Amino acid sequence: MPRVTIRDVAERAGVSMATVSRVLTGNYPVPHTTRAKVLRAARALDYVANPHARALVGAGRKTVAVVLRQVTSPFYAHVAEGVEAEASAHGWLCMVGTTGGDPQRELDFVQLMREEGTRVVILVGGVVEDDAYRQRIARYAHALDAAGARLVLCGRPSPDPELPVQVVMFDNEAGAHAMTGHLLSAGHRRIVFLGGLPGNTALDARVRGYRAALAEHGLPPEAGHVVNCGLGRAAGRRAMAELLARRRDFTAVFAGDDMVAAGALRAIAEAGLRVPDDISVAGYNDIPLAEDFNPPLTTVRTPAEELGRAGMRLALRGPEDTDGAPLVLGSHIVVRDSVAAPRRPADDEPRTR
Repeated sequence: MPRVTIRDVAERAGVSMATVSRVLTGNYPVPHTTRAKVLRAARALDYVANPHARALVGAGRKTVAVVLRQVTSPFYAHVAEGVEAEASAHGWLCMVGTTGGDPQRELDFVQLMREEGTRVVILVGGVVEDDAYRQRIARYAHALDAAGARLVLCGRPSPDPELPVQVVMFDNEAGAHAMTGHLLSAGHRRIVFLGGLPGNTALDARVRGYRAALAEHGLPPEAGHVVNCGLGRAAGRRAMAELLARRRDFTAVFAGDDMVAAGALRAIAEAGLRVPDDISVAGYNDIPLAEDFNPPLTTVRTPAEELGRAGMRLALRGPEDTDGAPLVLGSHIVVRDSVAAPRRPADDEPRTR
């Protein structure tokens, strides 16, 4: 995709390049009608000032923008901290923006970063990968590339291997497979996955790992039970309470992340049950508070800070120094006190007189 130049904007607006420059820099007074004409032309052509040219005149800095769903999530906060630490070590300035999961806010933020000459944009976290998302990422990637900037995806895949993006992520499927295997090896056969979100790239992979482990241990497909409640403590608490009200035949819960697990722990306690005596609970991500839960949470450790650092290092290396393949970081199980062998149902216990 060829980069739109100031000459293209001038030709479309029917003015000189000097006039376009005056409008865009705001250094000289320009008649209102002329200014409006130039800005309409720039928007129509999706023009973004060349950040390298701006740097030559003293504008522009080595900046990286991290775009998160929310900063209140410990996982997202640690990814951002990793980006900032790596950026600072190389003399870069880091900015953080949140979207609340709104695609339009994400689009607006990326556009703003283009206009400000930001050299690296890092999008963090799993997403629902539909046609709209694929089109949006393709637009970001080509527009940033045309402006001489980089797009890095942290914790989410590229929808097209041909896009000018770099990817760093976890093997979510392998992590979920390992945790489900851990629960199975403890003796559990009725395990609920709490926190699915169909279409979400991270959670779908975790569900696949969960189902694959069940199948490898000889359990039928119907043994898998996925509760699609999404992520967050409130979602986990609500879904767990509803599940306990409907059925009590499961012995373990594998939560989609640690905050879902936190909500599940609360709902189990409110139902008068104990973890792990009545129900075992496992999580995902190993946020710092996981070891302070009651009881301390068995979970899959994903190095969130290293994810951010690795994303920044990829951006600094440049496309010519990489093979284009996603960088996949490892994860492992952290065993604490929230998982134990299941108690045998009362009607299976030996009778004594």
